[in-house]
Amino acid sequence: MSHSSLPGRRDILKLAPAAMALSPILSSNLFAQEKSRFQFCTFTKPLQHLSYSEMAKAIAAMGFDGIEGPVRPGGHVVPERVEEDLPKMVEALKAEGLDLTLMTSAISEVSDEQFTEKVLRTAAGLGVKRFRMGYYKYDLAKPIAPQLDEFRPRLKDLVALTNELGIKPVYQNHSGKNYFGGPIWDMAELFDEFDPKEIGVAFDIGHATVEGAKAWPLNFARIQPYVDTIYVKEPAWKDNTLSWGGVGEGAVDKAFFSLLKKSDFSGPISLHVEYLGHQDPEIVPAVLKAIEKDFATLKELLA
Repeated sequence: MSHSSLPGRRDILKLAPAAMALSPILSSNLFAQEKSRFQFCTFTKPLQHLSYSEMAKAIAAMGFDGIEGPVRPGGHVVPERVEEDLPKMVEALKAEGLDLTLMTSAISEVSDEQFTEKVLRTAAGLGVKRFRMGYYKYDLAKPIAPQLDEFRPRLKDLVALTNELGIKPVYQNHSGKNYFGGPIWDMAELFDEFDPKEIGVAFDIGHATVEGAKAWPLNFARIQPYVDTIYVKEPAWKDNTLSWGGVGEGAVDKAFFSLLKKSDFSGPISLHVEYLGHQDPEIVPAVLKAIEKDFATLKELLA
């Protein structure tokens, strides 16, 4: 980012009162440049108790560009009703100037059970550009390496379909003892067989921190050619127990955001605020406040 057009430090110090008034404007302008580079969305899983219109109005009021919307079993749109309900969600978003930036699915293969073609064809027809895949999981009672050969044909068939439909699958690295993609290297091994235009990664710095600790820069560098979307969430440990909380308050290395700014990444950044829960409708006002607070912190980290 070029700062050549901004006042120099000495100039500002000479005009202290004016500088104090100008400071919020400069900060806003810096973030505006990042906002034009990134597309900010938030995962709306905790807001499924709201109507599509209520949810869209609340998210737009905070200044997001779009949402990451759950279209999966138990989601804001369920696969069985995707043809009826997804257009309603997209219409409500468009009415507030928002996009369905990323559709979260449970799709990990081409199958009738997952309503794969029905969901993806409907989404692509509505202009949705990318969807988060469902997870592959290892059977820890079996050797690990051969299981990659079991995932490979499922992924190949899915990518062939998504290429045809014009919608891109992205896979999240998720922490856990049996998640494919958790350690990054296994995901990289399979993805190296595809062009980054065909498949991407939703790089989750929170889960990368849980699994990689101080190795996250190495893991990020390994998978970076495939990074399509960034997930922001914050893990923390107390008494060796993992928990999740507000952005900037946990274990994520803030150097990640500096590295992100210096990189050539210019895709979506999805803010995940799930630490207050999602099952109780009465928690929605608190969730909205938490999203607003964490988004403000995220803007500070990137501006």
